Amino acid sequence: MCAYVVLADDDPKQADLIRLYLEREGHSVGVVHDGRAALDEIRRRMPDLVVLDWMMPRVDGLDVCRVLRRESEVPVLMLTARAEEDDLLLALDLGADDYMTKPCSPRELVARVRTLLRRAGQATAPGAGAGAVAGSGFGARTADPVHVVGSLAVDPGRFEVRVEGRLVDCTPGEFRVIEVLASAPGRVFTRKQILEHLHGIDRYVTTRTVDGHVMNLRRKIERDPSRPERLLTVYGVGYKAAEPRPAAEPDDTAGLRAR
Repeated sequence: MCAYVVLADDDPKQADLIRLYLEREGHSVGVVHDGRAALDEIRRRMPDLVVLDWMMPRVDGLDVCRVLRRESEVPVLMLTARAEEDDLLLALDLGADDYMTKPCSPRELVARVRTLLRRAGQATAPGAGAGAVAGSGFGARTADPVHVVGSLAVDPGRFEVRVEGRLVDCTPGEFRVIEVLASAPGRVFTRKQILEHLHGIDRYVTTRTVDGHVMNLRRKIERDPSRPERLLTVYGVGYKAAEPRPAAEPDDTAGLRAR
């Protein structure tokens, strides 16, 4: 799949190496070296994917990602030398679809780009008309059923998550995770199965991405994220959406006792 990729990295040597590998893959690459230029280039010609360095002059990668998520659903692969879990969660929470720490292998980066593009293409074709969001992964899905699990409702067609009627703001990655879990309440999905739903089968995407999305989702939909009731961990296996509790049976003897 040939695509137009915007590569934003303030290290010219690294950017040139990544550009070379992406072009060998058949992609067209627009290279910029600061966040302001990245936004200008993306707005000038909407890309199929953005490779975004975290630390850049003028506007950093996190702010670029935040702005992008207000304007489009273009897939974003974040690059950073920061490898702490909090950094991963922050990048995913702002809407990054994947995350790589530096130094990184250009071949692995190309593989992750391929995976993100394949996932976006699968979700928008066939039948995604001109009104579909380019690169969003949510083009022609209006016929998908709404998944209702107790007070949680996941609507793939509208790309909406609601808890007790309240609309929850989710990134594309978070939505895909909660969509697959809510599609089968009580069923345990392994991290590998969730990864396949996120990105297709690819050995380069890590389970940390799944864990990060689940942690962010719990912050948004649970009363107490440290004691989740809706998205449960099955230790050593994966995650599941909790089955709704059955309504209490009416007590038919209450009237008799009152007589």
